[in-house]
Amino acid sequence: MTPPSIRDRTILVTGGAGFIGSHLVDALVDDNDVRVLDDLSTGEREHVHDDATLLEGDVRDQQALERATRDVDLIFHEAAVVGVTETVEQPAETNRVNLEAGLELLEQARREDARVVLASSAAVYGHPDELPVSETASTDPASPYGIQKLALDEYARLYADLYDLPTVALRYFNAYGPRQRGPYSGVISTFLEQARAGDPITVEGDGEQTRDFVHVEDLVRANLLAATTDDVGEAYNVGTGERTSILELAETIREATDADVPIVHREPRVGDVRHSRADVSKARRTLGFEATIGLQTGIRDLVGRESLEEATMIDREGESYS
Repeated sequence: MTPPSIRDRTILVTGGAGFIGSHLVDALVDDNDVRVLDDLSTGEREHVHDDATLLEGDVRDQQALERATRDVDLIFHEAAVVGVTETVEQPAETNRVNLEAGLELLEQARREDARVVLASSAAVYGHPDELPVSETASTDPASPYGIQKLALDEYARLYADLYDLPTVALRYFNAYGPRQRGPYSGVISTFLEQARAGDPITVEGDGEQTRDFVHVEDLVRANLLAATTDDVGEAYNVGTGERTSILELAETIREATDADVPIVHREPRVGDVRHSRADVSKARRTLGFEATIGLQTGIRDLVGRESLEEATMIDREGESYS
């Protein structure tokens, strides 16, 4: 499905120098006045489109948030600490980013009468009782990250009910795609880096845990649909409806990169969910969303992009010494 057109709006993307946020900026910047609020702690300045306005600042900074949200029509809130491990180790500090700053953002949106699309997470479900997991499933987070995302998700619904603020929460499953880097990048990005470096592919636990991997281009379309739907005050799963084991993923990446490296195991991660797969029927029915990029295609695309970037870098180095 073709994403809806959003034009002539003043838009803020928090975390817009990061993985998902920067792709959102790219999709919006040609037809809108787009601002990015990012402290560049994990995002990259070069990922921000030249036609967007980068406001370097922390979402926890009240003045920075007020400046970034002034006169905006639409906010995509992507800024967060996304590492489950970090939230386990620093629950109070990460809560200030993932929940308290998000709540203040909702307050600023209420003052500006701005629509908000929030990045929530499948982590709100914890260890689901059955698969696929729907939005009506019980929520029992297994980590502080899941609790933080669930609380903000609920605040978004409440702000729609109490204050008539148009909000939508998107519960992302396992996102992957270009620009996914850093200490808390996804498992696909990590496995690709290991394989291309000739290092062992490191699997946490037995590798039989499963995930629903969704490409960033599909996530962007879901965000654009959420920004234009009349069905606000709701949460929607964003995934493919398919699941893949981590061992299957490791094998797929080893084959795609033609890497002759072993797959090794280490201790499982604290707070990790065993199985995950999205029921996407609500998003399909209400938003008109359906994922279009399969995992095999997405991984091949990533491998091809990395090879092209590497070749381009070599060419540039050669030119500099010619």
